[in-house]
Amino acid sequence: MSEELIERETLIAAPVERVWPLVAEPGFWVSDPAAAAGILAKPGETLVVKDPEYGDFPVRVEKVEPPTYVAYRWASAFPGKELTADNSTLVEFTLIAEGDKTRLRVVESGFGALVASEELRRKAFQDNVGGWPQVLDAFKERVERSE
Repeated sequence: MSEELIERETLIAAPVERVWPLVAEPGFWVSDPAAAAGILAKPGETLVVKDPEYGDFPVRVEKVEPPTYVAYRWASAFPGKELTADNSTLVEFTLIAEGDKTRLRVVESGFGALVASEELRRKAFQDNVGGWPQVLDAFKERVERSE
């Protein structure tokens, strides 16, 4: 499968210090923003985040380097299933200060390693390719609105 990696970014009109606490909320990209508010990522911790439309997703915090990097593992193609190494992808968020703004970069990888049919792997990839721009737009609006 050639579709292995998704890379997206957005520039947010807010300093890193304001963006970090929201990026460090496990599963912020799929859960209701109020559900994860105030929960900060701790390496090794696994939480189940709930999306009213798409279901429940386990999210494990892989690595945290405040205030510029956090990595999560999640089973986006397997809602409601326990998270394992062969049903999850790695989602990495990097914050880069650009003056008084912050560039938020997301990289999601591991679709080719999903133990699933080629069709399911391709669908998971395509769903997430389409989803990240929406997530980043909503996140940018949320941060900029919270001034």
